Amino acid sequence: MSTENEGTAVPPAPSAPPVPVDTPAAPAPQGQAPQGQAPQGPGPYGQDSQGQSGHGQGAPGDAAQQGVSSSAPDPSWPPPPPPPPASPSYGDGGSGSGGGWGSSYQQPAPKSGRGRGGLVAAILVAALAAGGLGGGLGYTLAKNNDESSGSTTVSASTSGGDVKRDPGTVAGVAAKALPSTVTIEAESNSGEGGTGTGFVFDKQGHIVTNNHVVAGAVDGGKLTATFPSGKKYDAEVVGHAQGYDVAVIKLKNAPDDLKPLTLGDSDKVAVGDATIAIGAPFGLSDTVTTGVISAKNRPVASSDGSGSQASYMSALQTDASINPGNSGGPLLDAQGNVIGINSAIQSTGNGGFGTGQSGSIGLGFAIPINQAEYVAQELIKTGKPVYAKIGASVSLDDRSDGAQITEQGAGGAAPVEPGGPAAEAGLKPGDVITKLDDRVIDSGPTLIGEIWTHKPGDKVTITYERGGKQHTVEVTLGSRIGDN
Repeated sequence: MSTENEGTAVPPAPSAPPVPVDTPAAPAPQGQAPQGQAPQGPGPYGQDSQGQSGHGQGAPGDAAQQGVSSSAPDPSWPPPPPPPPASPSYGDGGSGSGGGWGSSYQQPAPKSGRGRGGLVAAILVAALAAGGLGGGLGYTLAKNNDESSGSTTVSASTSGGDVKRDPGTVAGVAAKALPSTVTIEAESNSGEGGTGTGFVFDKQGHIVTNNHVVAGAVDGGKLTATFPSGKKYDAEVVGHAQGYDVAVIKLKNAPDDLKPLTLGDSDKVAVGDATIAIGAPFGLSDTVTTGVISAKNRPVASSDGSGSQASYMSALQTDASINPGNSGGPLLDAQGNVIGINSAIQSTGNGGFGTGQSGSIGLGFAIPINQAEYVAQELIKTGKPVYAKIGASVSLDDRSDGAQITEQGAGGAAPVEPGGPAAEAGLKPGDVITKLDDRVIDSGPTLIGEIWTHKPGDKVTITYERGGKQHTVEVTLGSRIGDN
C-alpha cells in the first residue's frame, strides 16, 4: 500500500495559527459591520504533498516488466516505485502525488485583507461555543444547588484544587518526553528547506529521524535542531538509509544534560494499545496527539520526493493525528517508551491549513522501533545502512497472490543471484512467494518490507508456489551494505 510522507517542507511556525478556511463568519456585534471570511483554497499536499507512505515521486521504471530485487542488489537498485493503489478508498494519497517531506517549500501567495475577518469570525465562533458550554454548566450547578440548599452561590473555597498529573497519564508522558524531542530544519545548497522532527537517541548528541526529513541537507546543506526550551543547535548527518527511511544526525556542541528517550519493544505492541505522537505538524513545534495502534505489519511503500529509490516498511498503523512536520518524531506507548518513528500518512488530496498540503485522516504509519534501533546503531557505527536480502528480483505488480520472482532481473541482472540465499534454497524465476515465516506475502513490496525487518544471518521460512504446488524452504538471509 502506498501512502504519503507527512514530513514535507513546511513554512516556519506562524505567530498565530493560520485561519481555517471553512469556518463560517460569526454574526457581527450590534452596530458593527461583519468581518469578512478567509478565502477558501486548499489544494493537494502542495509543495510537500504526500500521497504515499513515502515522500513524493517514486523512482522511474516499469516494475511490472523488469522487477526489483527484494534485497535491492546492484544493479537492480534503486527499485521502481510501487504502482499507485487501485482502491479509491485511498484517494490520491501516494508517493507519486507530490513532493515528499524533503521537497521544496514555496511561500504561499499573500492573502487578501479579508483573511483577518476570517480569523475574527473563527475566534468569535470559538468564544460562542465556550460561552454556551459555560452557561449550560452554570445553569446545571445553580439548579442542583437550588434544589438541595435553596442557594445558587458556589463557594470559592470548594472549587478548583491541585491538579495531579501522574506519570502514566498523557500529560505525564508528554512532560517527560517533550524535552528530548527536537524540531529539525533542513536546507539544501539551493536554499530549499523542510521541517521535521527527531528525538534524542543517546547522550553523545545523536538524534534519530526520517531519511526524507534530512535528505536535502546530506550534501553540504544546513541542519538545525531546536528543543522545546528554545535552544537551537547546528547538526550534521551521520548516516542515512533511504530504503529504511531512517537517518541519524548529531548535534554540534551537544549539551551534557541530554536525556535519551527510552526505547520500547515494537514486537510486543498490540492492536488497541494507546499511542502518543510528538512532532511539528505544519511547523507547529512540540505538538502532542494521541490515538491507538490500529494495525500491525502494514506494508507501506514510499519515496522521498526526489524520484530516487523507494522505501519499504512493515509499519505500525495508528490513528493518532500525524501531519506534515511529524515525520521523524517518536510514537510512544502509554508508558512513554518509543515504539515507532512516525513516517507517513494516507490522506485525501484536499489541502488544509492554508498550505495546500493534505492532512491527517487517522491513517498514520510508523517504522517499528526494533527495526529503527538496529538501523540507527549501524549508521552510527559505520555511516552506512545494512540490509537483509534473499538475492532474488521480485515483481512490484500490485497483485494479491504473492511476490513473484521475475524471469529477468532489473537492469539486466540475473533474477536469482548466483550463489545467493534464494539460489541456495532452490528458488527459481516464476516462483511465487506467499509467506515469510507466519507473515502472508501478497506482493513484492510486502516481501521487501518483511525481509527488512530482519537482520542479515537470520533464518526465515519461505512458502512458495511452483507449478500449482506449494513448497516450504528455509533461507538464511544475506546482506547488502549501502543504498546503491
